[in-house]
Amino acid sequence: MVDTTGVPAAERRGERLELRVPTSPTQLPAVRAMAGDLAMRMDFDLDAVEDLRLAVDEACATLAAIALGGSPLTVVFEATRDALWIDAWVPTAEATDVPRDGFGWAVLHTLVDSVDAGPSSQAKVPAGNGEPTAVATIALAKYLRRPAPGALPVEQPDDDVSVAQ
Repeated sequence: MVDTTGVPAAERRGERLELRVPTSPTQLPAVRAMAGDLAMRMDFDLDAVEDLRLAVDEACATLAAIALGGSPLTVVFEATRDALWIDAWVPTAEATDVPRDGFGWAVLHTLVDSVDAGPSSQAKVPAGNGEPTAVATIALAKYLRRPAPGALPVEQPDDDVSVAQ
């Protein structure tokens, strides 16, 4: 299996979860819920958790619209120390590309730190079967914002932060 995100595997390895569901609209909320649960467990703030839920929902809906009939949606979540990486893909007809010209694509760029999409094969995607079967993929990343070591909090206990001085 080849990593399609461009980030060296040594820098990304963490906990990994693979989820495969039908591309039915009734099943996509399970993927969204999984993204939210993982983000909460990683201590993302509430806004970032909701951003991830919405981004995963949009990515999965986009892929479901171009999937071959009856084929499953595969989503691979990889939680590292600094980010949550999400690779989603569906089997498609040869040379099918992910639409990048609509409102949904703009939303994806707004909600996550990194997004990439395009045609690929099951030999190149995470959790693929190694065959040259065509797939369309969307890769998302949301970075965990942590204070720098030694950074001071905004407010110190002895600071007078009142406005009336």
